[in-house]
Amino acid sequence: MENKSFALLAARLLDNKKATDVVVIDIMEKSSFADYLVIASGNSERQVNTLVDEVEEQFAKEGLLVKSIEGKNSGWILMDFGDVIVNIFTKEMREKYNIEKVWGDCSFLDVEE
Repeated sequence: MENKSFALLAARLLDNKKATDVVVIDIMEKSSFADYLVIASGNSERQVNTLVDEVEEQFAKEGLLVKSIEGKNSGWILMDFGDVIVNIFTKEMREKYNIEKVWGDCSFLDVEE
């Protein structure tokens, strides 16, 4: 599976688990550390943790293991899968950091692809 497919898979998994405002950003042209960012929000710290577990478990089944997970219980969990970075926020933390704005000049993918 290619990186774009993994990014879109993450978006679908998050959406299926009732994450909100799921976006996938193609940062390939602007970044040396990854090709895609996946961003989503959970309604509580508990839901954020459930979303993280779901992505980690399903990606492992596809053969892509997480390199690191940062920010447990902080309201912003970053999952590093190499060329795909998954960020799961509480609503408050997402508004505070607004990382979509930082990458606003990049392409946002249609998560329904």
